Amino acid sequence: MGRKMGLDVGDKTIGVALSDLLGWTAQGLKTIFRKNKKEDFKELEEIINSNDVDTIVVGLPKNMNGTIGPQGEKVLEFCEELKIKFNIKVELWDERLSTVAAERSLISADVSRKKRKQVIDKMAAVYILQGFLDRKI
Repeated sequence: MGRKMGLDVGDKTIGVALSDLLGWTAQGLKTIFRKNKKEDFKELEEIINSNDVDTIVVGLPKNMNGTIGPQGEKVLEFCEELKIKFNIKVELWDERLSTVAAERSLISADVSRKKRKQVIDKMAAVYILQGFLDRKI
């Protein structure tokens, strides 16, 4: 059984988290600063291969009423490309409150605004992946 990778996909960044080997906990790995699809996918491929990833969990941004807006459509398109490029299982996870939860967590830890900006996407990926892992238990 391989690791699970969580992604918080945005227009400028992709937050990345990985599960432990047993699939119990999610840890933040990095924030990818997006350049173009080719470079973004190359960086993701390195993470997938070096960490024996068998499932990618992608946060699907929905509107609060449950509908999918323009950003959600972009994420769905990104997921289809992930499946084709890596031939790997891709799961969607409702991420409506993941960034809010990550922000609150960082504020309560007294992380400065500047530092929060640097890690918020990675933390959101942790919340996405941990929610998925907790559901599986």
